[in-house]
Amino acid sequence: MRALGFPSPNIINGLHGSQRNEQSRIFLGTRDNFDLLKPASLKLNHCFRTHHHHLSIRMQADGEDDPARQMKEMAAARKRWEALIREEKVKVLTPKEAGYAIQLSNKTLLDVRPSIEHKKAWVKGSTWIPIFDVDNRFDVGTLSRKITSFMMGGWWSGVPTLLYDKQFILKVKERFQKDTDLIVACQKGLRSLAACEQLYNAGYRNLFWVQGGLEAAEEEDLEREGPQPFKFAGIGGVSEFLGWTDQQRAAAAKESWSYRLVFSARLVGLFILADALFIGAQQVGHYLQELRSQ
Repeated sequence: MRALGFPSPNIINGLHGSQRNEQSRIFLGTRDNFDLLKPASLKLNHCFRTHHHHLSIRMQADGEDDPARQMKEMAAARKRWEALIREEKVKVLTPKEAGYAIQLSNKTLLDVRPSIEHKKAWVKGSTWIPIFDVDNRFDVGTLSRKITSFMMGGWWSGVPTLLYDKQFILKVKERFQKDTDLIVACQKGLRSLAACEQLYNAGYRNLFWVQGGLEAAEEEDLEREGPQPFKFAGIGGVSEFLGWTDQQRAAAAKESWSYRLVFSARLVGLFILADALFIGAQQVGHYLQELRSQ
């Protein structure tokens, strides 16, 4: 980052095959999962992994659900994002470098995460304008997508159906002049890069992208506010409850046995509850059979 006195990053090292998420609707930010390599390099890798962060997002008209078209659009988007970095239209910062830039240069951090992630942890003094947020509509089509998303993994990951905010650029323009230095961040890095593309097309030229997102930040990198560490802001659902996320496993390796004991107790409790429900259902079934026989 020449503007910050850091060496320029290497260009993107190549793109690996994407695994399409069944709930993914568009090419913009289906899931944030840039793999963080060494500080001076980055890599787009498996943009549609289904591990824990499924997002149902769409900018297309309702009803457009052509998988082949979606994959083509995602491939085209990756090429555009690669060009943004290669041509240094968007500069790359690690979370630590972003922290230095905020403290020493008074640059603004633009947080584009949805509310479900932002309310858990945010950078002190940052500006929150989500590019995607929780879809609170309750029409037939939306409910159908929410049910599909839940059944296809939302119950495990805890990630709700998200909706693209068509007013995103307008909201940014209301807050910031086009010559403002903006450090754009999300949880894992993909949605923020999509936001950078839109901001650049809207005339913003001093854009900095946080590589790996806030999840890649250590607690000392950025001044945090909120109830949870940055690394935990993107997890949820049953996987979080049982401690079966990568973030929680990493934390468990550093914590004492009592940390792991909590999740072990939850797992045992879940099995006990499942057994109780099964036995209860059997008893109800026997009772109904007796009523019929009488």
